Amino acid sequence: MSDVLRPAAASALEAWRHRVSANREQAERLREGTPPRDFYAAVASDFRADPHRTDEPSLDLLRSLVRPGETWLDIGAGGGRYALPLALQAKSVIAVEPSEGMRHVLQAGMSEQGISNIEILPARWPMQRAPTADVALIAHLGYDIEEIGPFLDAAEASALRLCVAVLVTPSPPHPAERFWPPIHGEARVSLPSLTEFLTLLLARGRLFELRLFAREPLLHADRAGPLRWLYQQLFVTPDTEKGQRLAALARDSITSRDGRWALSWSPVPVVGIVTWRPRD
Repeated sequence: MSDVLRPAAASALEAWRHRVSANREQAERLREGTPPRDFYAAVASDFRADPHRTDEPSLDLLRSLVRPGETWLDIGAGGGRYALPLALQAKSVIAVEPSEGMRHVLQAGMSEQGISNIEILPARWPMQRAPTADVALIAHLGYDIEEIGPFLDAAEASALRLCVAVLVTPSPPHPAERFWPPIHGEARVSLPSLTEFLTLLLARGRLFELRLFAREPLLHADRAGPLRWLYQQLFVTPDTEKGQRLAALARDSITSRDGRWALSWSPVPVVGIVTWRPRD
């Protein structure tokens, strides 16, 4: 009988797989329209961030982990939220990113900031002939990866000194979950988050260091941004009955401060930075 206080690695991996699979199957069953070729294309512009920002304590910690002359591997680099500032500290950054929309945002950031020491690889992780680096970073990725075991195995195999994960709890789609019952008539199956990730690491025999920070709410550059994100998270289209009902429900929740827009200004998610050493 499996011990819930100390699950075996196989049990933890299966529980993770089951949760992600149920989340995906629910989305496929209720989705309106044809799935986009690039899921993140519609919201990629929301992932722009100033690489020189100093108002993000979790980023300050990541900066402190960089040693002179190191190469960092940013798995799922997105629009460069971490790849760009880390490139200012490290010798180089290898950014693995399958989304074309995200890569365009990252490339634009490199051009705007004059950053040239980032190599962008248009691939999905795990990848064939994966590069090695001193540090492998997984930032806000893995929540929806069913086969998380091989994913982490590949990250550890590519890291020479350290593995780093940046994850939140609850998972990033959480702010959209309250809209599921009135729109779809059922509760959303939640994805795994930082909490489950820590359980998984322990089950895999990895000891880690954890530091926790408050995280700012999800912000958007324009008023349409929060609703655009909700359409994506609930898998509805604007011109349908569900899409119009969602817009009406969300209208009063979308507010602005200092030129930025959000569904909520409460820093509910907790962000954790997890570090552990790859196995020899």
